[in-house]
Amino acid sequence: MSTRNLDKLISPRSVVAIGASSRPHSVGEAVTRNLLAGGFQGDIYLVNVKGGTIEGRTVFRKVSELPVAPDLAVITTPAETIPGLIVALGELGTRAAVVISAGPGSGSDAHAVNARWRKRLLRAAKPYLMRIVGPNCIGFAAPRIGLNASFGPSGLKAGRIAAVAQSGAVLAGLADWGVAQGIGFSHLISMGDMADVDFGDVLDMLAREYDTRAVLMYVEGITQARKFMSAARGLARVKPVIVLKGGRHASAAAATASHTGSMAGSAAVYDAAFARAGLVSVLGLGELFDAAETLAHGLAPRNGRLAILTNGGGAGIVATDLLADEGGEMASILPRTIAQLDKKMPRGWSRANPVDIVGDADGARYAAALDALADDRGVGAVLAMNVPTALASSVEVARAVAAAEGAKVVPVIGCWIGGPEAQAGRRVLHEAGIPAYDTPLRAVRGFMHIIEYRRGQRALQRTPPSVSEARADTQLVRSIVAGALAEKREILTEPEAKRVLAAYGIPVVPTEIVLDAAEAAAAALRIGFPVAVKILSRDITHKSDVGGVALDLASEQAVLDAVREMIGKVLVKANKARIDGFVVQPMIKRPHAVELILGAAEDPVFGPILLVGHGGVAAEVIDDKALALPPLDPVLAEDALSRTRVDRLLRGYRSRAPADRAAVGEAMIRLSQLIADVDEIAELDINPLLADADGVLALDARIVVRKPQAGQERAARFAIRPYPVELETEIEHRGQKLRIRPIRPDDEPLIRAFTTRLTPEDVRLRFFGPIRELSHEMAARLTQIDYDRAMAFLLLDGKELLGVGRLAADPGFEQAEFALIVASDRQGQGYGALLLNHVLHYGKSRGVKRVIGHVLRENTKMLELAQHLGFRRESGRAGEPDIRVVKSLASL
Repeated sequence: MSTRNLDKLISPRSVVAIGASSRPHSVGEAVTRNLLAGGFQGDIYLVNVKGGTIEGRTVFRKVSELPVAPDLAVITTPAETIPGLIVALGELGTRAAVVISAGPGSGSDAHAVNARWRKRLLRAAKPYLMRIVGPNCIGFAAPRIGLNASFGPSGLKAGRIAAVAQSGAVLAGLADWGVAQGIGFSHLISMGDMADVDFGDVLDMLAREYDTRAVLMYVEGITQARKFMSAARGLARVKPVIVLKGGRHASAAAATASHTGSMAGSAAVYDAAFARAGLVSVLGLGELFDAAETLAHGLAPRNGRLAILTNGGGAGIVATDLLADEGGEMASILPRTIAQLDKKMPRGWSRANPVDIVGDADGARYAAALDALADDRGVGAVLAMNVPTALASSVEVARAVAAAEGAKVVPVIGCWIGGPEAQAGRRVLHEAGIPAYDTPLRAVRGFMHIIEYRRGQRALQRTPPSVSEARADTQLVRSIVAGALAEKREILTEPEAKRVLAAYGIPVVPTEIVLDAAEAAAAALRIGFPVAVKILSRDITHKSDVGGVALDLASEQAVLDAVREMIGKVLVKANKARIDGFVVQPMIKRPHAVELILGAAEDPVFGPILLVGHGGVAAEVIDDKALALPPLDPVLAEDALSRTRVDRLLRGYRSRAPADRAAVGEAMIRLSQLIADVDEIAELDINPLLADADGVLALDARIVVRKPQAGQERAARFAIRPYPVELETEIEHRGQKLRIRPIRPDDEPLIRAFTTRLTPEDVRLRFFGPIRELSHEMAARLTQIDYDRAMAFLLLDGKELLGVGRLAADPGFEQAEFALIVASDRQGQGYGALLLNHVLHYGKSRGVKRVIGHVLRENTKMLELAQHLGFRRESGRAGEPDIRVVKSLASL
């Protein structure tokens, strides 16, 4: 849906508990107790059919008796009562409800019964645009406003982390851990069955929530993938998001016709999706708690390198090993830092990182060492470790570390190892706002979560190089696919599959089709020996499994014998299969080539996925693969390839030259484009794809096709909308032939050059302030957009950029904001009106109902253009620098 009315959930001014109770050990009693004890400053109302009072408060018998419409309702009554309560609340004016109760179903038909009941809830809520969290959840809490409308732990502390969980038990455990550790939360949201409000809605809401600086998530399943990916990518660009996926080892899809297809539904797909969105994945609750520790204390390393300060050499070595295991980097201590430490440390200190200041180190020694490390700009953060000894108090050391001047300069992570003494030291650090752990592993992982988030942000902002536009013959591919579907075939023959690949510029081995052994021998003579011969059958998917492949045939007789033997084997192992002929190919001799597999399949949640890995007949045994969500660009293709073990072979070793990795990446990109253009392709394997210094060559391919859904837009099944090539258009304007197309990530150099042509005044009017130079980060934000909710159109005269028009829609497409700029030296020629009209018509085609823009009062040209195009002005409060212009798109 959207974030509409979710403000009533996240910041309610009044709350009603329906099903309020004082009966011990009931859900209603727990919710009521938490609600009344949380310190909520708004109005609280209680409803129960029995009436009476609870803690001196009147309990109303009916919703209709309430004196006002509460912003938020929390419902714990039996399932059968809830649809009627939703209607009563909607009529009263309530616009958000948390349904804690589970559905009425039980036994073998529980799933179907509960599904019908959830639909009843949504039908009841729809006329009032009421939002429903749950059902079957533990509730909602916003400790920053003293609201605890849940039956989770009490005594919650306000903080800057939002916790969002599909499991009430996980959320309750996280909340209780936070109470024990003194860690606070901005919000705790139990998602439950997600009948209405889902992860996408919540992430969109939290992206705009100022009091939330980081998000922890526990996810079991995603419902609307494109909505989730749009929201997650938007949130992760501005705030760290740590996610734990539950149910990682659930059964994957059953029978599939390709290696890649077997990956559908797996945890690896979720990992790929989370990585593409910029989320940091963890593997267990312990890691989730560790992430909460560092995030709660606002740890902000100066760089990615860690210094380890310890009173025990062994503990420091263990932490160093763990940091390397997690992909972290040790700081190199500068010579001047070592000299500074030499003056203050005992003779036996390590004189290296880890900085071992010896077992008798007291608080003063720790503080002096920390101050020296803080002065070293090569140190991003300091892991201060302490093992209790009889020579110094761990508590006293913790106080010294917390009070050290260096702790105000460089971020510090504490790791106090041991029992009661160490625990007391950790408590001191917590109270001082320093994250503290009980083991080196937890401390290192807590640090690495922040580093991985930063790495993810840099990856999201990398500018991909331009790629040559693929010479794709989409019509040829569609005709091949249509022919197979007309014959009621789901799998293309090998020659058909290779024609498809060739149509998209993926090199394939030359292939001849023959009908019998004699024709095969004649074809081999034309091709030149040695050759490979394969069975051609619409009924056989894996040819080698039935003896349908013969390799390295060096003579006519060898070909004749191979074909006859092949027929015999197929008649035994696949006696019902129709033999359509044989395929003859040259035996490719590329001795230094690496065998890869490239594939595509459709995941039931995230749609198309791509796979790259170690190929050949042992692909499944070697199990070396990386998944990626399309669409791909060179940066994303390189990232996926670098996550495989086989990539080490591609980079070359000993006397073997490096393979053309760029050619592998281009094949991945072209495969991504193929499945975006042709929705009929359900699964695809290229195995093996040979890769060496001369490029790539597809030796074999398998493609599974199916009829697409009628009326579905191109690539609607993609979780991330591909570049909308269909929106590229040529337009004539005052005798000029101009081009309008969507922006691409590789347009960053074009955009940065464009801004240098703008006058300082035009820059100020567009960006509401002076900008000396467009930074890489800002340019990446402008060019790497979500084509689903956001769009930017470039107006081009040949290669010259004339102007840019943007539109950014809210999650529900109720409203969108536009922005427009035209090159300073090309203004006054009608380009602004042309571009803005184009943007408005695109917005209407996407279902946007109205468009707004913020214009500085002194930007008279833009205000005049807006008025000319039918916008009306909505002046803000007196003294505000901008005027809002609004236009309904219904009249377009």
